[in-house]
Amino acid sequence: MAEYYLISQLPSLDGIGENTPLPITEERFAELCNSFLGKKTLSEMKNLTLLPMKNQEYSGTSLLKEWNECERNLRLALGKVRAEKLKKPFDTNKVLPAEYIKVANTAIEIDNPMEAEKFLNRYRLELLEALRPMDNFSQDFVFYYGLKLKLMLRIRQFDTDAGEAAYRNIYNSILDGGTEAI
Repeated sequence: MAEYYLISQLPSLDGIGENTPLPITEERFAELCNSFLGKKTLSEMKNLTLLPMKNQEYSGTSLLKEWNECERNLRLALGKVRAEKLKKPFDTNKVLPAEYIKVANTAIEIDNPMEAEKFLNRYRLELLEALRPMDNFSQDFVFYYGLKLKLMLRIRQFDTDAGEAAYRNIYNSILDGGTEAI
């Protein structure tokens, strides 16, 4: 029941373009969640991340579990394809679905890192949309909304020059065998 009161107060994120200001901040979303959700659900909110760990972590909800697996696969595919392009080893310890390899190949062929990030962000939003719960007043919908908000905020925070430096740093970290966050 608490999810109903929370979700009924949230502005829609559907149909908002990349350059349109968002109708809610992450801080305001967190405040509303703190007002309406119980301790267990708030604890699960800590699992809302755009950077899942390389090794699967526990999540009590199927939406978060599936989102983390999709994002993990995408990041591993990006690392694998980039390493192959540079003729460097990259062990994923698993067979990645062909869809993620195809998306990674497309992304690394885009010369402009900002355009590649926009492409990947659109793909992530499509992935998330495929996970959208049927029940718009459920706990999973709150998690879906939080992840969508994070993705939409992420692309708006990019600064081309700073992004180029961060991109190179992350890229080199992956190739050098960084394993904390992929």
